[in-house]
Formats: sequence, structure tokens, C-alpha cells
Amino acid sequence: MIRRSTRLRTVAAGAAVALAGTVAAALPAAAVPSNGLVIDEVYGGGGNSGASYTRDFVELQNRGTEPVDLTGWSIQYHSGSATGSWQVTPLTGTVAPGGYLVVAEAQGAGGTTEVPAQVTGSIAMSASSGTVALVAATTPLTCTDSASCVTASTDLVGYGSAAIAEGTPVGGASNTQSVGRGTAPDTDVNATDLAAGAPTPGAVNAGSTPPPTPPEPGPVRIHDLQGPGFRSPLVGQAVTDVPGVVTAVRATGSSRGFFLQDPTPDADPATSEGVFVYTSAPAVSVGDSVLVSGRISEYYPDAAPADAQTLSVTEITGPTVTVLAHGAALPAPEVVTPTTVPDVYAPDLGGGNLEDTPVTPSRSALDFWESREGMRVQVDDARVVGPSNQYGEQWITTKPAQKPSYRGGTLLTGENATPSGRIQLVPLVDGPDVAVGDVYAGATVGPVDYSQYGGYLIAATQLGAVVRGGLVPTVVRAASARELTVATYNVENLDPTDPPAKFAALARGIVVNLAAPDIVALEEVQDDDGAADDGVVTAGKTLTALTDAVVAAGGPRYSWREIDPVDDQDGGEPGGNIRTVFLFDPHRVSFVDRGAAGVDRSTTATQVAGSAGRPALTLSPGRIDPTNAAWSSSRKPLVGEFRFGGRTVFVVANHWNSKGGDGNADGRFQFPVRSSETQRQQQAALVHAFVVAILKKNPLAQTVVLGDLNDFQFSPALSVLRTGRADGRGVPVLVDMIQTLPANQRYTYVYNGVSQVLDHILLTPGTFLQGRVGYQVAHINSEFPDQTSDHDPQVVSLFGAFR
Repeated sequence: MIRRSTRLRTVAAGAAVALAGTVAAALPAAAVPSNGLVIDEVYGGGGNSGASYTRDFVELQNRGTEPVDLTGWSIQYHSGSATGSWQVTPLTGTVAPGGYLVVAEAQGAGGTTEVPAQVTGSIAMSASSGTVALVAATTPLTCTDSASCVTASTDLVGYGSAAIAEGTPVGGASNTQSVGRGTAPDTDVNATDLAAGAPTPGAVNAGSTPPPTPPEPGPVRIHDLQGPGFRSPLVGQAVTDVPGVVTAVRATGSSRGFFLQDPTPDADPATSEGVFVYTSAPAVSVGDSVLVSGRISEYYPDAAPADAQTLSVTEITGPTVTVLAHGAALPAPEVVTPTTVPDVYAPDLGGGNLEDTPVTPSRSALDFWESREGMRVQVDDARVVGPSNQYGEQWITTKPAQKPSYRGGTLLTGENATPSGRIQLVPLVDGPDVAVGDVYAGATVGPVDYSQYGGYLIAATQLGAVVRGGLVPTVVRAASARELTVATYNVENLDPTDPPAKFAALARGIVVNLAAPDIVALEEVQDDDGAADDGVVTAGKTLTALTDAVVAAGGPRYSWREIDPVDDQDGGEPGGNIRTVFLFDPHRVSFVDRGAAGVDRSTTATQVAGSAGRPALTLSPGRIDPTNAAWSSSRKPLVGEFRFGGRTVFVVANHWNSKGGDGNADGRFQFPVRSSETQRQQQAALVHAFVVAILKKNPLAQTVVLGDLNDFQFSPALSVLRTGRADGRGVPVLVDMIQTLPANQRYTYVYNGVSQVLDHILLTPGTFLQGRVGYQVAHINSEFPDQTSDHDPQVVSLFGAFR
């Protein structure tokens, strides 16, 4: 089942807003029997086991002869103990003489009948014991004893074992019974004035008494508070009685609340008619016609506004909600077709802030979705381009013909060229996990929202029926015995604390899907106690567990070579000490160990030595210039000298600096600054120079450069690696094998619904003169919800051809 997202919000936003108004009755100095507004009924069992009503509620009755304006009044609840604090639900509306007003509170998981309420709060009341106060103010009470609380309130009901009550608390309240008044005068003794019975909110009394007068909508509509820009023109201001229909409720996770949409739009295509109402305990239902008062906020999911890279979400915070009616028709969703969203994902502003420009829906996908923020949209027959993750997030495309991969994804083909049809999908309803290429046949519907982890999203309240695309993991073609096979695989922070199932799955991938390569370069192998930051840097336990799992999967008994890093100097997870490692089948290849014992290989550079025509390493295994600043807080390349069939093959395993710290491709600064590129270009230059040094000894030397380079095939860093120049105009000394594949097969990784290249195998030109070269990417992880790693491995065969 899909897991609902818990990570759309990382910090709480907003504070409760007290709405000023005219107090319609004076606060009594002492309790006297009430002939005016009283608490008529209290029910705390809503949504509990056996309950018919879905919510708790408090019913008020006006026993007086004049209407009572509730502006500035509140219902307050206390657990009834001698300690604790009061919770507040502000009131609105006017109760006519003889009339009733129902305040619905928190909703439970059970029940089938909605409470017919005029005001909705979010207080979770106890079914059996507590205290409810009617107060002619919205400031929380501070009293914790009966005498003080009676004095501070207009009316007070304690039930069950409550320590706070008028006289003796009334008994009998439960999941199925409320406590309510009869027709007798109020005596200010709860046990005398009220009795337990079946709940009878509002509608039961409507036939004999005039209903309360509903409030009118305030002057501000949703399109006014959204405005024509990316930020609200009313940010920080209070708004009163904004009308709309509840279109979706998010009751779980850290971003709780509900989506509100005005069914009467304006004529401006830049102003959205939807908004998110942020409240930790949403007490409304889809189809409620409501008025919402609160304060306008711009929420940045990733950081404080001064440091945020993301766009913001316009919200109403600290809401007070008045329910006018249930079961209202929802605004029809806008159908998004393959031509609806612009083909450009983001405008080029030279790094400028998108929020400083007006929303122009025809300019870019970011503009388009901002103009629909909070509104219902519909995508028909949506194809999945990014699989479900552990948070329930997935990605679809609204443009199925845009840059498709051969397995159903959508490709990144250039810098700042995010496919504009791709959008995140976070279901608010349960559904199956999905893989790339699956299709939601029919309509997928929900309001538009925004997340720091994937830009704009559809919070789906309706999913189409899943039609499986039939995607299966790749199994590479087996090479002949005369061919050398070399693979690269990022095993995602592997350490002994990982479950045995991960080791077994990685082993199956190596043995079955990669056909047990002769040499495997591993990235992200952690030390023997994983993330524990205790000075341990060895990785023998990790590698023993993996190689044992390979044997159990039917593969060879691999040997390995690696160099333990200096503690906490190679980046990655703190304490993990990730490194690159060579696995090799000693029955197929031999590793040439070079260098004197006792040399600190973690900080001593290997050099290219040997005679003309016969290059050799001074240290094997060794590292390329490990003390160079280019490798600061980053993995150092591992170099090894291998022998296969009388040939010497040099292998350089890499795991370059990550893209952490780069600007957000879905964010407010466009085009984003890619600050991490500088270090990768420096790293590329060092590896390029090392390969050149080998080729100077022997221009036909067989050299394989491979690993997780954390950059795209069209990036400046890869141009530097291949040619020594960022513009790619130098003489190529390496061929990037991913570029030899058809264009629709060029990807090794799926990130936020975009198929892209981060992992590479590059060969020196002389390698191609030694026989045919075969190259394959094994798509076994990134397109599937049950990933063993977030990267797909790849393999190259040298000195022959596949059978």
C-alpha cells in the first residue's frame, strides 16, 4: 500500500489568530441560574467505537429573548483535572432567541453521520470525563478549580469525574451517550441540570426553533489573497470569513490541513482560486462549504525565507472555520492535457528570483502550476516516470511523448532542461506502489501543492486504475570467456548494520543481473560499524558480508582491494567513512600489488612509472593525489593495476563530489547556481591528467575510468574528464560509453521523476583497438519501488564481443 507522505512539511507554521469583535453579553461576576445562552449538550464520543456521529460536539441554546452575537466568544475545553490548560474554539454567528448553535470538534476514525454544525473546531474531547466552558472572550482560561472557572465563564459543564464543574459533575457520558439539558430552568448544578442520553445535535431541534443566522462572506476572496504573483499581497495580514468549498483534507503527516477552493473564479489566469488552510487537526470534510478566518502566511518548505531555495506555499494559518453547509458540489477539476503545460520548465532569469516576477502561466511549468496552487486538476491516463518511494511520493508526466526513455521514463537531455510534463504525485488515498512505465488509466484528480523534494505536486484524492507496464529488471547478456568484464555499482551506504536482505539483493544483482563481472568497482562502501562516528575506518566486515552473499547467490568468491580513508575526511554520512572498492574474481584476473609495506596509501599519491610502452603504478592499489584540495570532504579515486590474458588493464574507480548545495531546479532562483560543479571539474582535471600520464607511456594502454561521477554526460566536468577542457574542444583521451547508446537509453538513475546519467564507464581509445567492446546499463533499481540501491549498475566487456 502507498504510504502517505510525512515529509511535505519540516517545521510548524502559523499561530492561532484571535478575531476581535463586540462582546454581546457581560461576563458574570458570579454564577447565577442562566436565562440566556447556555451549554445545552456536550458529546465527546464522536468517531469512537460504537459512535454514530463522526465528531465530538458542543451545542448551545439561547434561552433569552434577544439575539446573541457570538463574535469574540469561544467554547473552551479542559480535561477536568486539577492541572492542565484550556483549549479554545472561537465562535462566530448570531443565535436567535430560542435558537441553537452546534460547534463540531475533533473527528474520530469511526461513525457514519456528520454533525450538522455551524462552527467547526479541532478539540479532541474525552468521551467520559471533562469540562466545557462557554466564555465571552477568546483568550484561554487559566483557572483550574471550579469556583474560579465558574466565575470566569458564562456557563460551565463538567461531566464524568471532572474536578471542574458547576456543583456536581453530570455522569453517564460515553462513546454513545452525550449529556444534555431538559426544559427545566438552569440551577447551576450540572448533575441536576443535565442527564445522559442519545446525542441530538442541531438538526433534531431545528423544527421547533429558529436556526442561527449564518455569517456573511468577508470582503476577501481566495484569488485576492493569492494575487497575481508568487507571493500573496496580503502576507502577514488577517482575513475574515473567506468563502470556499473544502476539496481535500490531509489529516496525517506533518503538513496537516485542508484545501479550499472558491467555486466562483475571477477572470485573471494568473490568480489561483485555491489555497491550503494549515491546521494540526482539520475538523472539516470534503464538500463542506465554509468561511475561514485566519492569517496569511508564505511557507517555505526547506528553510527560513531568507535562506530558502524553494518556492513558497500561500496558506491561511491559525484558522477559525464556520461550516455553512455539508455536501456542496466540488469545483470541477481543470483537465491537464499534453499541451496544457508549457514546454519550458523554468524561465532563464540569470539566477534571479522567480518570486520577483509576475506569474505568467504561459511562460513556464513553474508559472503554470503556481497559477493553480491549491486548485483541483485532473490528469488522464497518467504515466509513471518516477517510482513510489517510502513516503508515498511518485512522479507522473502530463506529456507522455516528451523525451521518453525506452522503458517509460522521461529523460534529462541538457542543463536546465527539466522535462516540463513531469510533476510529483502524493496520494491522499491508498493505492498500490508503482514503477516507471505503469499508467493510472482514467482520471487522477487532486489539488496542486508544493514540496521541497520535487517542486509542485498533485495531492491526489482520486487515482486512476493502475495498468502495469510490465517493467522487469535488466539481465545483461553474458560475455564470452575471452572477454574481460568490468562493472560499477553504487551500493548506497552499505555497512554491516544493513539487513541481510540488502546484502542478498546486492549479491543477486551482481551475479544474475550483471552476470558476475570479473571486476566490480563499488561506491559507498562504509566502514565496519556504519554511521557510528567512533574512529573505526576498516571495512573488512562489510566486504566479507557482501562477498559471502555473492557466493551464496551462486557467484565467485571475490577478492578485494581498498584503502581505508582518514577518519571523517572523505565526506558522505558522518562516521560512515565511505570509500570505493575493487572486487575481482581471482580465477579470472590477477591484481598487481605494488608498493612497499607500511606506506600510508590514504595520503600518499600513486604515480605512473615504468618504461616506455610499459606503464606501471608506484602504488597499486593507490589514490590519485589524495591530499589535493580538489578531494576535500570527498572520496579519492582508487587506482588498480590488473592482468587479464597477458594484458595490463588500469582501472580508476571514482565517487566524485555530490550535487549537495546546488540550487533547486524546482525553486525560486532560475536558472539555479550549480556551485558543486567547480569541485567536480577540479577532480575531473586530476583524473584526466593521470590518464594522460599513462597514455604518455603507452598511447594504446587499456584504461577504464568508472564510477559515480555525480554529473551528467553533457556537463563541463565530463568534458574536462574526456578532453581536459570544459568546452569539450580538446583531444579526447576517454570515450564515455553512455554516449554510445541510443539517446533514449542514456540514464543510470531516476531522481524526482527524471531519468538521468550520474554513473559512467569511460575507456581510453586504445582499448577499442584490442577487440570489440560491449556496454550495458542494468536497470534493476532506480525505476522500481523496491530498490536495493538508488543507482543502476553498468558493465563493459573488453577484448572481444558478446556471444
